[in-house]
Amino acid sequence: MEQKLKVGILGATGMVGQRFISLLENHPWFEVVTVAASPRSAGKTYEEAVGDRWKMDTPMPEAVKKLVVLNVNDVEHVASTVDFVFSAVDMSKEEIKAIEEAYAKTETPVVSNNSAHRWTPDVPMVVPEINAEHFEVIKDQKKRLGTTRGFIAVKPNCSIQSYAPCLAAWKEFGPKELVVTTYQAISGAGKTFKDWPEMVGNIIPYIGGEEEKSEQEPLRVLGKVENGQIVKAELPKITCQCVRVPVLNGHTAAVFINFEKKPTKEQLIEKLVTFKGFPQEAELPSAPKQFIQYLEEDNRPQVAEDVNYENGMGVSIGRLREDSMFDYKFIGLSHNTVRGAAGGAVLCAEALTAKGYIEKK
Repeated sequence: MEQKLKVGILGATGMVGQRFISLLENHPWFEVVTVAASPRSAGKTYEEAVGDRWKMDTPMPEAVKKLVVLNVNDVEHVASTVDFVFSAVDMSKEEIKAIEEAYAKTETPVVSNNSAHRWTPDVPMVVPEINAEHFEVIKDQKKRLGTTRGFIAVKPNCSIQSYAPCLAAWKEFGPKELVVTTYQAISGAGKTFKDWPEMVGNIIPYIGGEEEKSEQEPLRVLGKVENGQIVKAELPKITCQCVRVPVLNGHTAAVFINFEKKPTKEQLIEKLVTFKGFPQEAELPSAPKQFIQYLEEDNRPQVAEDVNYENGMGVSIGRLREDSMFDYKFIGLSHNTVRGAAGGAVLCAEALTAKGYIEKK
């Protein structure tokens, strides 16, 4: 790309905003030129606004330290400085819907990490390896918004990344029923152990709204575009429990699955390790070379060993075996704030750029 696209981050001071900042350092296509946050942070430098709340393992990039934080509510002003924005704002669902549409109506594409628009019928919710064709619905969204280049695209919930890719890889065998339990890291709540000491040595068997997302969002990802909107898939039926565990990064899923056609274990593994999609074919900058790895060891995948597979953009599967009640069972692992949040959104933006949906203003 001859000239980098100018990027703004909405909600830049929060944990996902910080992850965007760190992932976009030295990105070959995108340059962060604008950071926006709540009015209380506006007017400060990014370094001042974040203060001692920098939660990433790597240092804050020098390029953003002196950027002056803009008020995220000054939509026209923020939009005038960028080619597109990533959204990680911390607001109510209705406020997020409204502000993301307001940015889109300034002819600024919005790639969102938030859940507010995941069920808006003409907003694509995309895991780029699985359903990049859902971007087709953007043309219908633009008609509704009255825009020529502005639109909203979202990525799905972090909790589904460790098992939904398997469903796509195994599509020909007809996955029909899943029982899933997710064991979710505290960074999914925007926390560290310093912020949340009661999580040390503890498990909380409830994460608000998460079970419904984990059961329904894979069906939308596996659905299809019909008459200008996304129609979710009928199968598989999914039931899920979501548990918060004392892990910083990495969501693990324990999955039981039934198929319409009974595949062999070897067939299932072969489909996982050869599964690829548009990001691999187009060699997008953030794309994992191998999206899904299968680990043969009985004690893998483990967060400590495997969460950073493919720089946190890959999915690790293990312990696939026949079950006494279901056809098979397995364990999945994905990085919840990289593949599951900011990294997944960056990959979406790369796919949208490669397909011509995001261009310089």
